[in-house]
Amino acid sequence: MTFLSHLINGISLGSVYAIIALGYTMVYGIAKMLNFAHGDVIMVGAYISFCTTSYLGLPPLVSVLISIVVCTVLGIAVERLAYKPLRQAPSLAVLITAIGVSYFLQNAALLIWGSSPKTFSSVVGNWSVQLFDGQLVISGVTIVTIIACIVIMAGLTLFTNRTKAGTAMRAVSEDKAAAGLMGINVNTTISLTFAIGSGLAAIAGVLLCSAYPTLMPTTGSMPGIKAFTAAVFGGIGSIPGAMIGGILLGVIEIFSKAYISTELSDAIVFAVLIIVLLVKPDGLLGKHVSEKV
Repeated sequence: MTFLSHLINGISLGSVYAIIALGYTMVYGIAKMLNFAHGDVIMVGAYISFCTTSYLGLPPLVSVLISIVVCTVLGIAVERLAYKPLRQAPSLAVLITAIGVSYFLQNAALLIWGSSPKTFSSVVGNWSVQLFDGQLVISGVTIVTIIACIVIMAGLTLFTNRTKAGTAMRAVSEDKAAAGLMGINVNTTISLTFAIGSGLAAIAGVLLCSAYPTLMPTTGSMPGIKAFTAAVFGGIGSIPGAMIGGILLGVIEIFSKAYISTELSDAIVFAVLIIVLLVKPDGLLGKHVSEKV
């Protein structure tokens, strides 16, 4: 039962990584840039939810919706102010800007909310499900996180394949110039991508802090890096790849902590990534793209 418990916890943590990784993979797939400030949007989303429940006394579900709206607006603002002027700039300039935005958000949170950790109240509640005569206990947060990941994954897949906006996204990811000539508004499409990614980051932040209830300005840093690792692991630019990469990463991390070493778990996660990329450089589901000359 211990093995099964660790597996379920790993899938739950991996589901959070997968939701965050979807934001990374969509932005990279469409705008061909790495938004390293994505992890800090998670932190902002968690703080907004915390403030609306603790200070305003609003119901948890309402706080999550407000958090999604705020993070969506934040994502669009960051894209318009920081990334849009750098559309034609070298990738190094975009990368440095993303790191700058990340530090700006962290320090803004430090000024607004202070450095002392906040205790986050679970938006799901403290209920749990007991199986096998109480030998296996699955928390409500774990169940909701896994279901949320599956629903988001299915919703995004349908959105990108069946809607006009999704078709525009796929066109922009293939060739921005050609998409523009076909009448697609490239800037609006990229902004929509950032909006979706940031909204997902808010959900991930709330679920992460519900499971691990310590909230501080650096809360989103390590999950952000691990989710980026998950996106690369699964094949950056691939929506199913982000989900598979995230879940595998979560399972590897939990099993490493349980059976090998708590201190070495992060090192093991990144070592597995290196091995996968040595064998399959494009990730598990990534497509090899030849450079256009």
